[in-house]
Amino acid sequence: MHSVNRPNLHRKFIAFVLAASIAITGFSAAPARADEDVAKLLAGLAVLGILGVAINRDRHRNNHVTRAPADPVIVHPQPRPLPPRVARYDLPGKCLRNFPAFQNGKNLMGQKCLQKNYRHANSLPQQCRVTFWNGRRHKNAFKPRCLRRNGYRITQR
Repeated sequence: MHSVNRPNLHRKFIAFVLAASIAITGFSAAPARADEDVAKLLAGLAVLGILGVAINRDRHRNNHVTRAPADPVIVHPQPRPLPPRVARYDLPGKCLRNFPAFQNGKNLMGQKCLQKNYRHANSLPQQCRVTFWNGRRHKNAFKPRCLRRNGYRITQR
């Protein structure tokens, strides 16, 4: 439902009473010639009419607001980067490798890869670190399950 602007009947009635009272006071002021009274009456009604039209225009001008219909804007928010205190627990997934010399080929996080691709490699928990012989030299790596238990995540970035 939409409301319709209807003129206020009370205002029209008040304006009519005001116009009638002004017209009547003009007659009772003093006895004068009839042609001057009629001229004064017509002039007074004309002034009241002009005032009424001006008030009515002003009232209607201030009540109407026009707006152009806006096209809906669809915004797809971009994912924000994680704050540094959270992002430091994301380990690079490319460092998860299969080491055949460690317990029949289990997956481990390579220490050299982590040092190259992860800024906080020196702060990883040492209880997750393992050292094993690969046939030529000792290798260091980290157990992924132990890292997960300590709050780290392996991400594919």
